[in-house]
Amino acid sequence: MASISQQSQSPRKFNTVAIGMTPRNGPWGGGNAFVKALTDKLTAENIDVVYDLKRSDIDIVLLMDPRPQSSSASFDHNDIQAYLQYVNEDSLVIHRVNECDERKNTIGINQILRDANQYADHTVFVSAWLRDLHLKQGMPAQPNTVINNGSDRNIFHNDGYQQWDGNEPLKLVTHHWSGNWNKGFDIYQQLDQLLAEEPYRSKFAFTYIGNVPDDFTFHNSTYIEPLSGKPLADALRQNHVYISASENDPGPNHQNEGANCGLPFLYRPSGGLTEYCEGFGIAFTAETLEEKLLEMLEAYQQWRKKIVNYPYNAEAMASQYLELFQTLIEQRDSYLQKRTWLKDSLWQSFMRKVNQWRL
Repeated sequence: MASISQQSQSPRKFNTVAIGMTPRNGPWGGGNAFVKALTDKLTAENIDVVYDLKRSDIDIVLLMDPRPQSSSASFDHNDIQAYLQYVNEDSLVIHRVNECDERKNTIGINQILRDANQYADHTVFVSAWLRDLHLKQGMPAQPNTVINNGSDRNIFHNDGYQQWDGNEPLKLVTHHWSGNWNKGFDIYQQLDQLLAEEPYRSKFAFTYIGNVPDDFTFHNSTYIEPLSGKPLADALRQNHVYISASENDPGPNHQNEGANCGLPFLYRPSGGLTEYCEGFGIAFTAETLEEKLLEMLEAYQQWRKKIVNYPYNAEAMASQYLELFQTLIEQRDSYLQKRTWLKDSLWQSFMRKVNQWRL
């Protein structure tokens, strides 16, 4: 294992990245889409991507989810700590933070994220809103970067999108992998009820794609089970406007997929959703939903012209990660020197062995 003093003053180009989540096929949410996009970008640059810590030559370790109950994570911060202590102390650790208690009204996730973050050399937040929330609550997370999520434009593009002609009902759509109530089901229920009444029944239609809470039923809307990839993109393009009512969503990706398919937004200004949607559609609250629906009828063409310049796509996102990785590798010596926790851990481990020997 190379020591810091043995490193070259000009760090080599990095060759291997370990991502703490194994990608899956099918509709597995935004984290899975992120891993696929980043993997594609890195492999296109001839960089090896692995999803475990079995190799001893890993340059970058990307922590995705430190929650012990996570079914999607392939390693956590405790595995990273052991890897750095006993296998390769020269690996750099990036913690991608994409979660918070506020998202689903949970307890303890923010503390787990703070505990895990102490092992990170650099932190990436998926929205400025999430960064500010965690920093305010005491996460060390220095230094840090905000890299917004993005969807794959090879799949989610506006070829085939049919603009609203002003005569047929304006078709609204949304999709969520999670059926948690905070995904906006209070609004989707409100919208479903509005569609039973005039003028909304004749002026709008609503399609929901994805999972729903237990015992939740749409009565005046179209429900489609979870889709992903091309079938999802094709379904989105059959509509005119993307609506998202998600609350405290840290770095949502669902609206990116809708926008890249050509759909302007109706959105609830909550959590990270605001910075992804602002300037590309109309914000609403539960109290103003009816008013903003009618406003979209008048302003649709205005927002339709703006959405073609929507910036959040997978290529841009993955390129930012690649640039960050390269910058960190070039500054590796500086980052390793700051790892007081590792020095303390190695010293404590050494002293335990000395004490055992004395006994």
